[in-house]
Amino acid sequence: MLSFLFGDKIKTALRNGAAIIDVRTVHEYDQGRIRGSINIPSDRIPASIQRIRDIGKPIILVCNSGSRSSNAFRFLKQNGIKQVYYGGNWENVLKKINSL
Repeated sequence: MLSFLFGDKIKTALRNGAAIIDVRTVHEYDQGRIRGSINIPSDRIPASIQRIRDIGKPIILVCNSGSRSSNAFRFLKQNGIKQVYYGGNWENVLKKINSL
């Protein structure tokens, strides 16, 4: 049931025009990505916080396995970004996009 609720939040954010930030390395991002996503590698998240705030939309964070996006999610929440969602694996979020 929790995965259903979680997936629902991601789909709602996507319908509301969320920006997708992919926190994988540039090399990983170049191997495959969600069209229109923004690549900010996880080690650059702290230095990019103002850029992320300036997006002005809900944010969905993705990576390969979910570990880096989870860490970025916690960091952004701790730094006052309210509309941020943990997306986990980028391919799973892509499937949600394709099912909208």
